[in-house]
Amino acid sequence: MIRVLLVDDQPLIRAGLRMLCDAEPDLEVVGEAGDGREAITLAERLAPDVVVMDLRMPGVDGISATSRILASRPAIRVLVLTTFGDDDHLYPALTAGACGFLLKDAPPADLLDGIRRAAAGDGAFSRDVLRRLVDRAMSSRAPGPRNDNLTARERAVLDLVGEGLSNAEIAERLHIGVTTVKTHITALMTKTDSPNRVRLALYAHQPR
Repeated sequence: MIRVLLVDDQPLIRAGLRMLCDAEPDLEVVGEAGDGREAITLAERLAPDVVVMDLRMPGVDGISATSRILASRPAIRVLVLTTFGDDDHLYPALTAGACGFLLKDAPPADLLDGIRRAAAGDGAFSRDVLRRLVDRAMSSRAPGPRNDNLTARERAVLDLVGEGLSNAEIAERLHIGVTTVKTHITALMTKTDSPNRVRLALYAHQPR
């Protein structure tokens, strides 16, 4: 069971997130916080597996809360869920230790997948955000050769990861199950020595 703490200053948003999580047999909402200060207190007391963190909140904001939560409990995974996808919010959140960055207009399936991936030690990013991270990383480094000891299906999955598609979108595009996509991505991470999805997306853009 994945223990989730919801942090957002809007009660309606929290209620919607709770309903979404409560419908899943492997997710348990253990608490809700309306601001960063309350999030810090609850994270310390409840020790959730994943904190779904808003960024703009009164008092202590989500970036400060993320940094303070992880300083106290580094095993907690913080998944940002925000309306603001610009670099002024993205990079400070990642610097604070967030493992993923999703926008509030993301499909519910992407959020649920993101919570599960965060709990498993992976990152979760909205498509546009992932593409920006890849573009910025590629512009600052010389890409090395791509060692493609991959099957044709793995190459197809890898290319779609590089485009920033979610697991559900890859499954739909390739007409396979989401579980199969997850299996391919796990194999790809092993074969390419990529510890997370961002590194895998970077690998997808390296020349063959």
